[in-house]
Amino acid sequence: MNSKKLFEIDSKKSTVYDCSILYLPKIENRAGNITPLENMKSVPFEIKRIYYLYDVPGGESRGGHAHKQLHQLIVAASGSFDVLIDDGHNKKVITLSRPYLGLHIIPGIWRELINFSSGSICLVLASEYYDENDYIRNYSDFIIYKKKGSK
Repeated sequence: MNSKKLFEIDSKKSTVYDCSILYLPKIENRAGNITPLENMKSVPFEIKRIYYLYDVPGGESRGGHAHKQLHQLIVAASGSFDVLIDDGHNKKVITLSRPYLGLHIIPGIWRELINFSSGSICLVLASEYYDENDYIRNYSDFIIYKKKGSK
C-alpha cells in the first residue's frame, strides 16, 4: 500500500465508504492460531500506539469521537462488538467478531463501539501517538468540521 497516498486523506471529505475490513494474516496450528501484525504490511500504516479495551460493562459504549489525522485498525481480539461509523451523512454498523478481521477507520470518521459481548477484548492499533488536539469529541463540532470540507 502506498503510505503517502494513505495519509493524503482529507478528513473533512472522508466517508464511511473509505473505511474497510482487512483480512489479517492467520497462521493455523493444532496448538492454536496466530495473527502477526506488521507495519505497512498487514497494517496499512506505521503503528505508533497500541491499546486494548476490556471489562466493558454491559450496555456501555466506547469511542464517541472522531480523529482529524489518526488512522485506526480495530480488531475484536476476543468476543464481539459493533462499530458504528458515521461521516456526517452516512452511517454503517460493522460487527467485529473474529481476531483475523480488522476495521480500518480513516481520519474524519465518527466512531462508537457498542454491544460488547461478555469478556470481549477490543485491540486498537493507531497511526499516531496520543494527541488530544487530534480528537473531535463533540458530535455537533464534528458535523461543523465535516461541513467545512463540503464547501
